[in-house]
Amino acid sequence: MNYITFNLSYTSLRVLAGYISFTLALNRVQLKLYIKYMVSNRCKMAVKEELKKLNLHFIVVDLGEVEIMENLSAERREELKACLLNSGLELMDDKKAMMIEKIKNVITEMVHYTDELPKMNYSDYLSEKLSYDYTYLSNMFSEVKGITIQQYIIVHKIERAKELLLYDELNLTEISHKLHYSSVAHLSNQFKKVTGLSPSDFKKLKDKKRKPIEDI
Repeated sequence: MNYITFNLSYTSLRVLAGYISFTLALNRVQLKLYIKYMVSNRCKMAVKEELKKLNLHFIVVDLGEVEIMENLSAERREELKACLLNSGLELMDDKKAMMIEKIKNVITEMVHYTDELPKMNYSDYLSEKLSYDYTYLSNMFSEVKGITIQQYIIVHKIERAKELLLYDELNLTEISHKLHYSSVAHLSNQFKKVTGLSPSDFKKLKDKKRKPIEDI
C-alpha cells in the first residue's frame, strides 16, 4: 500500500511540476528591443551588464537586438535608455530606423565576424536574413542613408581589408579571395577609390588609421 501511495504521489508531483513549467512558459513575457551602435562583442557585454544592473533578464543578446523576459513601463524604458547612453548605445523607437540598423548589423556581422563571406548574392543573403524583399530594403536604406546597400558593403569590405593588411598574416591575393573579389586588381581599385591609397601604400603608412565600425 505504501509503495502504491508513493508511486501515486511521485506521479502527481511530476504532473504538477510539468503544469507549473507549462504555465510559466505561457506567462513568460518576451520583449524585443533594438539598440543602435551595438556592433561588437564588447558592446554585447556592455548591454548585458546594464541589463543586470536593472535586474532585467535577457534571453538573447545579439548585435543590435536584445530579447528580455519583462515588459517595460515607460519609466523603466527611459531608465534603460539612460543607462545604455552611458555606454555609447541608443535604445531605438522608430520602426524605419530599427530596420536600417538591422540591415547594418547583418552587413557588419557578414563582413567582420564570419570566417567566410556567403557564396550567394548579398541581395539574396539580406532578404533571407531579414525576411523582406531586397528592393524594399534597398530603397529604404538609400532613402535614409543617402548611399546604396552595395556601397555600404564595399566600405565595410575595405575596412576589413585594412584590418587583414594590419594583421600581416595574408597576402593581397589571399585577402582578395577571402573577401570575394574577382582579382587583386579589383580589390586594389576599390581600395583606392575608398581610401585614396593603394593597399601597398596603406601598408607603408606609419599611422594606419581605421574607422571604428560604429562610425561607418
